[in-house]
Amino acid sequence: MTQARAPRADAVRNRKKILTAAGEQITAHGPDVGMDEIAAAAGVAVGTLYRHFPTKTDLVAAAIAEYVARVAHDAEAALVRVTDGTGRALDELTAFLGRVVEQSVTDRAVKAAARTLGAEPGDHADEDRAGSAVAGLIRAGQADGDIHPDVTVDDIYLLFSTAPTDRPAAARARWLALVTPGLTARARQTES
Repeated sequence: MTQARAPRADAVRNRKKILTAAGEQITAHGPDVGMDEIAAAAGVAVGTLYRHFPTKTDLVAAAIAEYVARVAHDAEAALVRVTDGTGRALDELTAFLGRVVEQSVTDRAVKAAARTLGAEPGDHADEDRAGSAVAGLIRAGQADGDIHPDVTVDDIYLLFSTAPTDRPAAARARWLALVTPGLTARARQTES
């Protein structure tokens, strides 16, 4: 059995440049931006772009997959800080919420393009990683008595879906300040 060869360093660099340029170009010009414009912004030949991403749907799906991988990595890093004792679960979960909302602001156009093109990342492993890490943060916060016992991963995803990513930074910060107490055990003790 032959082992798959690792991609060449220049191929990895080109792929990264293309994904970065795609996000920037779609954000600046909308989902109809051409592959030629994306290739030019990435500083690669259009043939190089097509070798990595045969269609725009493939390119947008890869950009979404990269976003999900970043979110998963962030959630796992937050959980590590909690498990090694350098962070409290509620603080880490709140900071994670804020970071994801801010990332979503810049990636909003790419997500809109994904919906338009019907692009979805094929592999859901990063989504599973993110969900598992968020679940770990929630459990740790519940064990600390800081996070309400009925909070779930689905609740966190619901918060992401309602975040005001189309509003200014001050409005997003206010949204986070308003929703965070709803996660806590203290704020909801008076409910019956």
